[in-house]
Amino acid sequence: MRYSIVYYSQEVQEEIMNLPVTLQARFIGLTDRMMEHGPNLGLPHTDAFGGGLFELRLKGAEGIARVFFCLIVKQQIVMLHSFIKKTQKTPDKVDKSGHFFGIHKSLFQTR
Repeated sequence: MRYSIVYYSQEVQEEIMNLPVTLQARFIGLTDRMMEHGPNLGLPHTDAFGGGLFELRLKGAEGIARVFFCLIVKQQIVMLHSFIKKTQKTPDKVDKSGHFFGIHKSLFQTR
């Protein structure tokens, strides 16, 4: 069964498309695989983040990036947020439980 990739907002899509070139290429390659085989590509490509959220793990010549996503009905993978990782620790400004869980929950209530 084929999956589709959608973006939570135009801003999220622009964030991802403004990543450095090697990270964009990695995103495109991995999302092509996700559309064909589903969102669980396993480590080191994807990982469960908790609360129904997942992360796409991008690594390229320019560094490391993460893209948070969730799944909704009708085989849709929703890209929620991206950031370039500069340290081993996820930045504090990326609210792991509050903001993204709220977005994730609202997607299910409106569909």
